[in-house]
Amino acid sequence: MWSLRTRFTVLLVIAVLLVLVIATFVTTQLLRKPSEAIFAQALAEKAELAYQLLEKDPQSAQGLQIRIGNPPLAEWIDVKRTEGLNAVARKSGYQAEMAMLWHSDDRARGLAVRLSDGRWAYLVFPGPGPFPLWPLMAYLTLVAAGVVAVAVYASDVMMRPLRVLDEAISNIRPDGVIPEMAESGPMEVRTTVRTLNKLSSRLNTAIASRMRLIAAAGHDMRTPMTRMRLRAEFVTDNDDRMAWLRDLDELDQIADSAIRLVREEVNPEAHEPVSLDGLVGDVVSELVEMGLPVEQGRVEPALVVGASFALKRALRNLIVNAATHGLSAAISLRCDSSGYAVLAIVDRGPGIPADLLDRVFEPFFRVDQARRKLIPGAGLGLAIAREIIENHGGTVTIVNRPGGGLMQTISLPLLQA
Repeated sequence: MWSLRTRFTVLLVIAVLLVLVIATFVTTQLLRKPSEAIFAQALAEKAELAYQLLEKDPQSAQGLQIRIGNPPLAEWIDVKRTEGLNAVARKSGYQAEMAMLWHSDDRARGLAVRLSDGRWAYLVFPGPGPFPLWPLMAYLTLVAAGVVAVAVYASDVMMRPLRVLDEAISNIRPDGVIPEMAESGPMEVRTTVRTLNKLSSRLNTAIASRMRLIAAAGHDMRTPMTRMRLRAEFVTDNDDRMAWLRDLDELDQIADSAIRLVREEVNPEAHEPVSLDGLVGDVVSELVEMGLPVEQGRVEPALVVGASFALKRALRNLIVNAATHGLSAAISLRCDSSGYAVLAIVDRGPGIPADLLDRVFEPFFRVDQARRKLIPGAGLGLAIAREIIENHGGTVTIVNRPGGGLMQTISLPLLQA
């Protein structure tokens, strides 16, 4: 799709060139028609003068090098121009009968004038010459090149604030922070950059405040949960005690997941070479020991740059999501030609409605709220996994498979040699 700048430039160039072509056409028509009429009037006058001179002094033809001969053949006569020339002569009251002849040279015209004794005098007059098409085309090309240059420059100047917006959006970091931009250039650009910097500062402050609030809430929840856990131990009824402990475990998972999400957003770990295939093998082994339906397919060696503990947590969250909600998880890992390690996690679950796919990475989002009763969790696993993967320069996508179930695809840049 063309950018707004490109479309504006093309529209401006087309509009100016269209006006230029129309103006050129009108100009050529205005210049061409009067020249033909004036040329015909001049020919008629010269023919009449030659006729009057030769009628009074036939001997002057030899001195003036005017050839006198028989009538011209029909195929020599340019009928259309002859009729026009005679019409001009009759309008002016001339007596001479004239005939325009075909001539091999466009820069000269043959003219035959009938004398009273039946003979014809053959005259040669310079023609108007060919229309200057190529000089005109060269001139128009030069003008068009200048118009295009001016249009491109004008669109560049007018679209600079929009390019600043595009640059700001493309430079947003995975953690949502907009880097501060230098305030330089024309007044409009400086104003746009200044506004973006203010917006960035406010957004960054709001995000940091939200993260502190979530972390504080997670920490504050643990103290009353500890007291509640101690009190639950004194509940005499075993069923009630187990119910209390299950609810407290779920609350503890929610608090722990919230704190982990904040840590990944505001404090990413240091990066080092990590064997992605090794992490996949470790996670699969752990989950199989836990009794989850996880299968490992073809796994190619892949070395990436990142924090091994964080990447392992992200992979575990995604695979557990497929094994629990999707009934099973089949994992494969390959390295593509573009320099990325591509990890695919396929399940056989019911899938997700298409209108909800864009929301699966939102914190605390669940496709079906009834699942909270069946599968414990805080609803932060996918959000944490995406935050970790994006902090490592990768992407994660979830799509419905044609045959049913979901496919989770993780792409991480490979370590360059």
